[in-house]
Amino acid sequence: TEVTEKLEEVVMIWTKQIRQVLVESEQIRREADDVGPSAELEHWKSRMSSFNSLLDEIKSSRVRKIISILQAARSKTLKHWKELDGSITIAANEAKDNVRYLYTLDKFFGPLANASPVMMEHIPSLMNTVCLIYCTSPYYNTSEHMTSLFLKITNQMINTCKTYLCEG
Repeated sequence: TEVTEKLEEVVMIWTKQIRQVLVESEQIRREADDVGPSAELEHWKSRMSSFNSLLDEIKSSRVRKIISILQAARSKTLKHWKELDGSITIAANEAKDNVRYLYTLDKFFGPLANASPVMMEHIPSLMNTVCLIYCTSPYYNTSEHMTSLFLKITNQMINTCKTYLCEG
């Protein structure tokens, strides 16, 4: 019983820490007004890395042993643990999926940033790819994600035009 109580305390601490990570990941991002679309990819890569590290830790033998002991003891703390484990898995899958889809746009980011204002040749392919992402991605096809992406693409186009005007 004493061992079980100690392990439950450990799991409650982990639960609190994981909840904090999940809450922070859902907060609205503060970004500069002129940030380009590559920042969107970097955000999701960073998030994927964080959640994959967290998943690796949760699936480690040390954690699995503690969870097994608490399962054998029929601990009530495991209900919250299982919910959080599921939430972390969903968040990791979302980040991985979003990185995969955003990488399809990566080939447009360089030309968009370095082109002259007559960048129209890249726009149809870029929009087709964004449309493809919207139609096929199980996670990225929300208005929130699409708005953020279009805002960053527009920012990049504006920055490219400003740079062109200042050089000219």
